[in-house]
Amino acid sequence: MKATFQDLGNGVTVVDAEYTQPGIAALYLIEEDGDVAIVETGTNDSIPYILEVLESKQLSFDDVKYIIPTHVHLDHAGGAGELMLKCPNAKLVIHPYGAAHMIDPSRLIAGASTVYGEEAFKKLYGTIQPVDEDRVIEAPDLFTIDMNGRVLEFLDTPGHANHHFSIYDKKSDGIFTGDTFGLSYPQLTTAEGRFIFCTTTPVQFNPEALLASIDKILAKNTSKIYLTHFGEIKPTEKVIEQLKASVNAFVEISEAAKDMTENRIEHIDQKIREYLLKVLADMGCEQDVDFQNSVIKFDSLLNAQGLDFWLSKLARKKA
Repeated sequence: MKATFQDLGNGVTVVDAEYTQPGIAALYLIEEDGDVAIVETGTNDSIPYILEVLESKQLSFDDVKYIIPTHVHLDHAGGAGELMLKCPNAKLVIHPYGAAHMIDPSRLIAGASTVYGEEAFKKLYGTIQPVDEDRVIEAPDLFTIDMNGRVLEFLDTPGHANHHFSIYDKKSDGIFTGDTFGLSYPQLTTAEGRFIFCTTTPVQFNPEALLASIDKILAKNTSKIYLTHFGEIKPTEKVIEQLKASVNAFVEISEAAKDMTENRIEHIDQKIREYLLKVLADMGCEQDVDFQNSVIKFDSLLNAQGLDFWLSKLARKKA
């Protein structure tokens, strides 16, 4: 399969990571005077697409200077170790809370295997390679790197995960937001523009921190957001309102189910789907409901699992 990619201007290229299906997860190449930073890696299966895009620009793995997953969840960082082996001049830039998991991914593998199941894990991610500690750069809040005069600034943006940062690129007037600014799939077209909702996947969802991180991103007042899921989006008032409303709605759905002792995840999943399908209907989505379900069902279930874990954590704190 050939790579699907688009030049977005200012040296930024979005590449489909081909994660589970087309249009679900993206990674980005930032090019400045022949040097390249790669934001997100997708999985090991995404690496041939990265190489194809580099070669289309008369570049190679040797030209990659930085590999930058926004956090260590494996749809964002699963290919990092393998990609580092192929890019001899690259440094891995990672949140301080995520660095240990890139150097020794054993706990990361165990956690993801529990969420997805062993068989699905192997199919999705294959072998997760460790990264040499000497090639790792930890990027705390407001850390910067300079790539031939192009400055990338790192913003600590927890809420989805404690090990999550976003990357502000002044030259493109954009921010690479990983999962902090939610999910917006272009294939779900609506009469009112882009449909967006938050992601609450296990195990570190924190609604107050997530809303604060969204505001931190917005405080940069950029003209564009580069989503991992999926592509460039403008932070319009409607998009912002919709994203924040989803955080509050998912919290409300979860709290209403907090006393359930059986099938709580399934119940939350169903309520999330009902909420999202209603939003899509209200926005005049042009796709049939079965197609809408096929796009949102994976994230809906993962969100439900994360919300269930969050409720259990709150209950333990109160006990």
